[in-house]
Amino acid sequence: MIESTQNIHIKQLTRFLTKNAERRESGVFVVEGTQENERALQFGFVPKTFFICQKIFAGKLPQNADIQFVSEKIYQKIALRGTTEGIIGIFDVKNADLQTFTPKQNSTVIVVESVEKPGNLGAILRSCEAFGIDAIVVTDCKTDFYNPNVIRSSVGCLFGINFFSASNQMLFEFLKKNNFHIFTTFMSQSAKEIQNIDFQGNNALVFGTEHSGLSSFWQGKGVNFQIPMRGTIDSLNLSNAVAICCYEVTKKIIK
Repeated sequence: MIESTQNIHIKQLTRFLTKNAERRESGVFVVEGTQENERALQFGFVPKTFFICQKIFAGKLPQNADIQFVSEKIYQKIALRGTTEGIIGIFDVKNADLQTFTPKQNSTVIVVESVEKPGNLGAILRSCEAFGIDAIVVTDCKTDFYNPNVIRSSVGCLFGINFFSASNQMLFEFLKKNNFHIFTTFMSQSAKEIQNIDFQGNNALVFGTEHSGLSSFWQGKGVNFQIPMRGTIDSLNLSNAVAICCYEVTKKIIK
């Protein structure tokens, strides 16, 4: 039973939680919570160590893994969510290469350019997984897919979806090679309303940042569309906009 913050394992976990560079250099990420750890295991992520507080944890102990039991006091110090659920896991990162992705027929890919907020990225991943989107690609990424806030806000949905990071040019070449229809989200009065678009074949919906929108790279590279706004506000939170678009695409494909 670990009862001191000076324990070597606790010190290492703390560094992974507070120093993104050290976590990336070690090729690992940290997962807190029962559901999130179960999903990571379900989708084939390899665990290194689990920290478990038996007074809190109500699940089944992971098999064939290194387990470090910690006191309730220590767990409260290392957990981002206090005393909830009683399990934290350290897993090896999977390096996903866009070139290994083989789109199926009628694939839908969500593209998010330069997303910065981990919470937004997590919420986007959750919507994409819920609506059965085939992949999410972040171009010119400003945040880490394995940031603990991404994992928490996605409720572990990160682990069950194809996700990639690429440059705009690399992605554009991939989309053209695989016969994707590209749909962009520039603010324009001439943009088509999303409910009037016939989503057939392979489709890629490209979103920009909330404060500046899409970069000029995507200008003229696709059909521009918008979500109709009936109120006085002219934009939505990025994750909300993606969720609405995922629903619209899925609705058209199911029909």
